[in-house]
Amino acid sequence: MATQKTKVLFNEIADKSWEVYQAETLASFAQRLRRLKEWGEKLGDSRLKDKLLKLCNKKQFFTYAYQQETAHRTSNMVDRLMDGMDRFIYAARYFHSTNKSAENLIRSYALIHNFSPSCPQTIKKYDGKISPAERLNEFRYHDNWLHNLLIAASRNGYRRIPHKAV
Repeated sequence: MATQKTKVLFNEIADKSWEVYQAETLASFAQRLRRLKEWGEKLGDSRLKDKLLKLCNKKQFFTYAYQQETAHRTSNMVDRLMDGMDRFIYAARYFHSTNKSAENLIRSYALIHNFSPSCPQTIKKYDGKISPAERLNEFRYHDNWLHNLLIAASRNGYRRIPHKAV
């Protein structure tokens, strides 16, 4: 079976690729990527070799993250959020009729996601802050998450900063 034959090589490529992403600086990343490419060119003909070299040739797409000090090296956090949204959109059978209805669908997902309670481990991790909105704003309007959602969505919780006289 082809997958059994390439399993060891695949795991080795995965480990070496992950080591590249662990680089702390752009120079270190570039050097590790060059070494990975050199190692990959010595592999025998296989689809895995082709995929590895294709990955190594996309250096310009990966180096941008090193120019931003606080940027994450991978998109795992965004992917997790997008997976939930994708499941929600699929359950709603995607978009129907107008752009406005599609926008309302996404807004409803965002509101529910941001105000619904997190799991107990996450609440404990963030010192009792129940929802993503509470963690961001550092306060909650009410102990009931649905009340928080209704207040925030109605703009009754909107705080206007007073204008300073010039």
